[in-house]
Amino acid sequence: MAARKQPKGEPSAGRDKLHRLVDEIPPDETVVAELFLEYLKGGRTDAMLFALATAPWDDEPETEEERRAVEEAKQDLAQGRVRSWEEIKAELFGPS
Repeated sequence: MAARKQPKGEPSAGRDKLHRLVDEIPPDETVVAELFLEYLKGGRTDAMLFALATAPWDDEPETEEERRAVEEAKQDLAQGRVRSWEEIKAELFGPS
């Protein structure tokens, strides 16, 4: 990815546009935007950060089994059939 040069005489115009764009990022894309900005800030040297920032969110279609599991989990949550992390931790590791 080639870097674009900031136009001369407009030192803040580019940043102002970036701020507006950041404000318009859909909530479910903020993690991707953050990773990509971290990649840019770091001088484009972290290949793993770049891979994470540009990887597709989910490149496999959801299976019927996964859809059923999600629906079951939503029903459990709605009906209060859940346990806190503290309860699970105590069960697995004993009282703290």
